[in-house]
This record gives sequence, C-alpha cells and structure tokens, in this order.
Amino acid sequence: IATLGAVLRRSEEMRGLEVVKIPLRDADLHHTDGEARYSPLSHQALRNTGQRGLEAGDVILAVNGQSVLDAGHIGSLLRNTAGRSVRLDVLRIASTSRLRRLRDMKRRAEGDNETAAGEEEAGLVPEPLIVVPITPGQGDDLDYAAWEWKTRLLAKSLARDAGFGCGYLHLRDMSGAPSINAFARDFYSDYDKEAFIIDVRNNRGGNIDSWLIDVLQRKAWMFWQGRSSNITTGGLGWDQQFAFRGHLVVLVNEHTSSDGEGFARGVSELGLGVIIGKRTWGGGIWLSSDNTLVDGGIATAAEIGTYNKNFGWGLGIEQMGVIPDVEVDNDPRMA
Repeated sequence: IATLGAVLRRSEEMRGLEVVKIPLRDADLHHTDGEARYSPLSHQALRNTGQRGLEAGDVILAVNGQSVLDAGHIGSLLRNTAGRSVRLDVLRIASTSRLRRLRDMKRRAEGDNETAAGEEEAGLVPEPLIVVPITPGQGDDLDYAAWEWKTRLLAKSLARDAGFGCGYLHLRDMSGAPSINAFARDFYSDYDKEAFIIDVRNNRGGNIDSWLIDVLQRKAWMFWQGRSSNITTGGLGWDQQFAFRGHLVVLVNEHTSSDGEGFARGVSELGLGVIIGKRTWGGGIWLSSDNTLVDGGIATAAEIGTYNKNFGWGLGIEQMGVIPDVEVDNDPRMA
C-alpha cells in the first residue's frame, strides 16, 4: 500500500478527504540516497511537471476515478502504486487553480469579462492532478524528517525570543554514517551557542556514544583574536577548536534505548549536562546482533557486559533505565 505523504481527514460535506497537513523537511536536506524526497502532493514534487501542489484545505475526491469515500480507506486505492503515476480528482479550495486561471484568461481573450459563476468561481469544480505515490517507509521517513526540522526551528526560535542562542540536534540512532553526519551537521554549526539540546528520544541505539562524548568533553583553554577576524567572521575563537562552552541538555524518553541510553549515562556521569524527560528503555548489556539464523532471523543474547564504579555491572541501565535529572512526561497528542 503506497501513501500520498500527507495527513488527510474525511469530509462528508465535501465528499472527499481534506488535506490537513503536507509535511516539509529541511529544504537543504531533501535528498535521500541521492533522490529528492517530498510529499507527492507538494509543490516541490509537482512543479517540474507543470502542476501546482495542493495545500491544507484542498480536498481529494477520487483516485483513478474511484471515490475515496466509497472505498472506505484511501489505502485500498493505492495498492501497488508506489513509484507509479495515479490520477487524483481534487477540489482546489486553498491552493491556486491553474485550470481556472487559464479559463479566465481564455474568456478575457474572447472579450468575455464576466466572472465564472457558481461552483467554478468558488473553486468547487474538480480538477485532475497526476501524482506519484511513495512507499510507506518513505512516507514515515518524510514525516520524521519534517518533525525533526520543525522541532529544531522551534527550539531555536524559543531560545531567540528568550534572548540567547541555542543549538538543537536529534539523533534517530547511533548507527554509522547517517548518525555521524546528523551530529556533525547540526552540532558544528551551533557549537558556539550559549546552550545546546541533544535529543535522543526514540533513539534506537548503535555504537557512537564514545565519539559524541569525546567531542563534548573538549575544553577551551586559550582564545584567539585577529586584527580583522574573529569567530563570527570566519576566524578562530578558541583552542581546543569547536569546544562547546555552554549549557547542555539531553532529552530522553521511554523509547530511548541501548547506546542512546549509554550516551545519556555518559553525559550524566561526566557532568557534561542535564538529562530531561522520562526513564529510558533499560538495555545496558550490549550484543553484536551477528548470530543470524538460516531462515534469516536472529537470536539475540546478552554478550558484552558494561561496568562503572558508581553503578556496577549494567551501568544502572539494564532492566532499570536511565532516570532523568528532570522528569517531563509530554502528552503525545500535544506534539
């Protein structure tokens, strides 16, 4: 079952599905594995085809001529359509109607200056829209990336309104190049701010905690000042370079697991910052995940013990989780 990459709401009044939200990710990071990833309904995805995207408030009436309301769920009309063109019948209530504009231009060229009456003037004449649905996995990634971007912008905006600078980065997991890239991209651009939020909520783990903590432990021991350059104009600010000198917060929740928990524990044990959120998942004994079975499955077992002098074996994480310094339980409906 493919997806249109948008939040839709059933509208009996309009006899279709109203577009509630079209997620947008960071415009600078819209490529995934070399391929641009937008909602199929967005202007960014459709502009190269000469079509305009939909906006919140527009309504989808049909897919390939079949009513979305009669189908019960739009997913039944999008089976096996990922990567293939489908025709939507839409009502452009919020977005600009290109067809209506062309009709108006034609009437004016013919000397008919009267405006269209009734439903057409109100934008209630269905129009065709050719889109290419994406896979559920691509849709999930789009939603997640849009949430990351929105959260980062909000964190920086709230800090700016309060009179200070704040960096923000979210790590989905601790595995390999994507996680390393995410940290490097968002940390080094804001390392000189007064505060920084590292969000490891829902982090699935991995094995880069030691590198992250190594970066965060860098200390400024001397400072540079050029005649015509400083840290704000491309010059060096201090040594060790890129040492973060502000206040650090790490966000966790009950879905922060494995190396995400290890990272939070390390930040706490080394006095690098404050942990805020909910008690984490509780997996402090490591495994390699290399014991695969002949049927393609895997039988996991605890393999590598972890120890420190304050918590002993398991780092106080195994079967307990990291208890935050400040507990905050967000209502997911408010996110």
